[in-house]
Amino acid sequence: MAIHVLPLPGIPDVRPGDDLARILARAISESRVGVKTGDVLVVCQKVVSKAEGRVVDLATVEPSPFAIAWASEHEKDARLIELVLRESKRIVRMDRGNLIVETGPGWICANAGIDQSNALAPGVVTLLPADPDDSAARLRRELRGHLGVDLGIVVTDTFGRPWREGQVEFALGVAGIEPLDDLRGQRDRAGHELGVTVIATADQIACAAGLLMGKADGIPAVLVRGLTLPEASSDRATGRALIRPAENDLFR
Repeated sequence: MAIHVLPLPGIPDVRPGDDLARILARAISESRVGVKTGDVLVVCQKVVSKAEGRVVDLATVEPSPFAIAWASEHEKDARLIELVLRESKRIVRMDRGNLIVETGPGWICANAGIDQSNALAPGVVTLLPADPDDSAARLRRELRGHLGVDLGIVVTDTFGRPWREGQVEFALGVAGIEPLDDLRGQRDRAGHELGVTVIATADQIACAAGLLMGKADGIPAVLVRGLTLPEASSDRATGRALIRPAENDLFR
């Protein structure tokens, strides 16, 4: 089996209110890669957030006394800290100038995923989509109308990882594919029954696409072709299914 990761160049800067599905459909058409049943379209969170208006001008943010105090202690922008706090439902760790939080949907990440790179303008930051799974489902539905094909959709962002240096792409929103491949009960080549193996397929797809989606590359969307994936079969076929439940998390 060969897997192809196909960049979609020529996507313009996306702005609030833009029809992202139409922009992506045009990019697919102009790139001449076509679309096939089973293709997965990977889209970086930033263009999704911009199209959905999830952007904030820091000049409009009034920081709280808590944000001002912590920002002053660690030489941070108090307005940015205030936004992080607003986007968070739980502070996981505040240490040495690092702010790790749990967002509304349940993602645990630095600074609530708020990003200052490739912004609309100086002083403008991009927030994570309010509901990445809804964003993915909507893109899938609208792209079906433009292209006549049911694509899998993965909306990604770049996260750091505990115990590992460097950052990789993570799947935030998923539609049309199962995000997890549960191999428990199957047997390996030696006949050993697998008891704990559950593969994060959506994260693997995100990482593959991330090789072509660098911050300076101007490629916010990639088609991944050649995978053999089951279609989504339940309401748990979402990005949220990748979040480990608190009762199974030994580090909370």
